[in-house]
Amino acid sequence: MTEKQTKKRSFVPLILISGFGASTGAALGWIVYSALFINHRHALTSALEAERRTFVSRTAGVLSYYRSLPKDATNQTPLVLIHSVNAAASAYEMRPIFEHYRGRRPIYALDLPGFGFSERSERRYTPQLFSAAIADLLRTQVKGDQPADIVALSLGCEFAARAALAAPERVRSLAFISPTGLAKQRAIQQAERYGVADWLYRAVSFPLWSQALYDLLTTRLSIRFFLKQSFEGQPDEGLIAYAYATSHRQGARHAPLYFISGKLFSADIQQVYLQLRVPTLVIYDQDAFTRFDALSSILAQNECWQAIQIAPTRGLPHFERMSEVAEALDTFWAQVT
Repeated sequence: MTEKQTKKRSFVPLILISGFGASTGAALGWIVYSALFINHRHALTSALEAERRTFVSRTAGVLSYYRSLPKDATNQTPLVLIHSVNAAASAYEMRPIFEHYRGRRPIYALDLPGFGFSERSERRYTPQLFSAAIADLLRTQVKGDQPADIVALSLGCEFAARAALAAPERVRSLAFISPTGLAKQRAIQQAERYGVADWLYRAVSFPLWSQALYDLLTTRLSIRFFLKQSFEGQPDEGLIAYAYATSHRQGARHAPLYFISGKLFSADIQQVYLQLRVPTLVIYDQDAFTRFDALSSILAQNECWQAIQIAPTRGLPHFERMSEVAEALDTFWAQVT
C-alpha cells in the first residue's frame, strides 16, 4: 500500500469521527437552547370565541371544552366536535365547523386530555383515556335529553368510535373527517406484537432530550411544514399561530410523545368500527398521514356506514371547503332518524 493510499484510508475515519462529533455537539447545543431559551409558558388564548368551561372527568382528570348554546336549545340535537391528535393539537382544528353551526344548535368542542386547556400532567395516555374523556363529556356536560351528533377528525375518530360504544345512549350519529384506522393494520399489529411503540416511547421520552425533541417538532417552521401537508393551498395562518402557542405550554409534550411513538393507535380499531350501530359518515380524499384502504370493506360489512369524497383536499377539508363539508353533514343528518 502506498503512502498516499494509507493517508487516504486513515482520513476516512477522521471524517466520520468529526461528523459524529459535530452532530453530537449540535444535539447538545439544542438541548441547552431548549432548556434555557425557549418559552414553555406561552400565553394561550381561547381557541374558539365561545364560553369555555371545565369539569373533572372520573378517568381523564380536568378537562376543558367550549360551548355555544342558542337562545332556545330545548329539544335540539347537540353537536360535539373532537379534534385530532398530533404534536400541536387543540379544539382550534374544529373552528370552521364550530363557527358554521354557531347559533343554529348547541355545540360543544372538547380539548382532549393533554391538549389545549385540559390537564397536561405527566401520566399514561392511552386510547381508552381519550375515549373515556369523550364519553364523560357526553354523559355529564352535554345538556338535554337528546343524543348528540359527533364530528371527529383524524385520530380523534378512533376515540369517538370507542366513546360511542361506551355511551351509545348519548350518540345519535358519527361523522369522521379523514379518519385514521382505515389503512392496512398489519404494521400496527406487528409493532404491537414486538413492543415497538414501547421502545420508541422510552427513547423519545428520555428526560435528557424529550423536551428538546418536542421543541424541534414544534418550531414555527416545523408546524408550517406539517400543516402544509394537510392543505391543498396554503395552510391557515390562525391554525399555525395557535398550534405554536398551545405547543409551548407547561406539560405540552407529554401526550404528543405517546402519539409520536405510536402508542395511541389501536390494532383492533377496524373491529371497533364494524361494531358501530349508529349512522356513520366518512368524509375523505387525500391525506399525507393516513390511507383509506379498508374503507370499501367497512362500507360493505357495516350498513350503518356511508362515505363521501370531497376533492381536492388533503385531510382538513373543513378549512378549505367548508360549504361542501356542511352540505355533506346536513344531508347526512337529515337522513338520521
